[in-house]
Amino acid sequence: MANGKNIKRRTFIKAAATAGVLAVGGAALWYLGGLRGLRKAALRQFPGVLYTERLRQIVTQDNTKARALMWELSSPMENQMVELRVQGAKEAAHRYPGMDDRFTDDGIEVYQYTAELDKLTSGTHYEYRIVAGDAATDWQTLYTPTESESYKILIFPDAQSSDYSDWKEIAHLAWARNTDAELFACMGDLVDNGEDRLQWTEFFAGIKEMQRSIPMAPVMGNHETYNLDWKARLPEAYLRYFQTPTNGSKAFGRYYYSFDYGDVHYVVLCTQQKEIGTFKSGLLEEQLAWIRRDLKAHRKRWNVVLMHKDVLQYRINGRPEREEGIDEDNGRVWMPIFDELAIDVVFSAHLHTYRNRGHIYGFEKTPDAKGPLYILTGVAGNVRYPNLWIDHAFDEVTLPQPETDNYLTMEVSRDALEIACFLSDGTEMDRVRVTKK
Repeated sequence: MANGKNIKRRTFIKAAATAGVLAVGGAALWYLGGLRGLRKAALRQFPGVLYTERLRQIVTQDNTKARALMWELSSPMENQMVELRVQGAKEAAHRYPGMDDRFTDDGIEVYQYTAELDKLTSGTHYEYRIVAGDAATDWQTLYTPTESESYKILIFPDAQSSDYSDWKEIAHLAWARNTDAELFACMGDLVDNGEDRLQWTEFFAGIKEMQRSIPMAPVMGNHETYNLDWKARLPEAYLRYFQTPTNGSKAFGRYYYSFDYGDVHYVVLCTQQKEIGTFKSGLLEEQLAWIRRDLKAHRKRWNVVLMHKDVLQYRINGRPEREEGIDEDNGRVWMPIFDELAIDVVFSAHLHTYRNRGHIYGFEKTPDAKGPLYILTGVAGNVRYPNLWIDHAFDEVTLPQPETDNYLTMEVSRDALEIACFLSDGTEMDRVRVTKK
């Protein structure tokens, strides 16, 4: 949550962070250094094994034909390759060079590598591994969808935490219950502080198994734009950790993007114009022009928006001057565009509460299901706001208060998008179906 105007809100979780994640920063960095030493020793003991960290798949513009891979090593290594084969085959069909993409942030050099696997065939089960010299990782799965198949996507609200144990638990449990999911999305505020390397490693630890098996679609949140002094900065770490599809922008490359998966076109917006505007202007105006071009070029049967900040404004307990309505910075700007472009579903986050608003068109509720379905996705970390928000007149489903962690699934078919919300124990709390004639 939080924006530049009310960033001091952080004081209510700062004590927990100081006693938890931030206080152990030095010890944790020592621990990470120790792990590097152990892995070097393991390499000597098992010379045929290549140990990678945070091996992950990232969505590409057309996931029927391509996939991005990213991984880290504890120390730099040259001449890495990705070997790809059809599942069950004995020989690799393709080899792709691992490109050195190391960077330094939070005073730590990250030995990161990337590869884009192209010329893939849709509807194919592949296996891939990373190879360096005589060492290699285990084979991992990779699937390319067909253009019209039915599938499931997992959707995670804000993972932002002072202690990432809750995030790790819900991410692991959601994946264990939904190993048939073909991709997953994280709705922004992936970490509490975008410059804190330890928080990034904790975030990735929650999706360790999932991210190497299915592709991820990340959304930038405002907390990705904070430095260690809790002041706004450009989202350096976010942009380095996620090689998302290009958008053609010189000033804001990969801040926002789109991609196709099956018969859905996903539009991933960046709602951090206030934070980023401190450094460079034009983000909002550029996206407003881009989204029309993008939908014209890539329109699918279903069109879904993923955005971090929400479109509605809620009253807050104890603040009678704050009125219920439409958010001026995002709702007033984007909702008419979503109406114009016939978007089917809009997922948002930021407020750490789950709300199903039903369909809205022209800033009004539409009982005939006209206009997009708006879902505020909830919270997946341990930063919660019990009894903070007063229910909005547009809310149709709200989880019991005080809320606990939740995640969502969306099942895609030609006839419908079926969205469900679950608590971490697997209890289903809401289900809604969007249909198209």
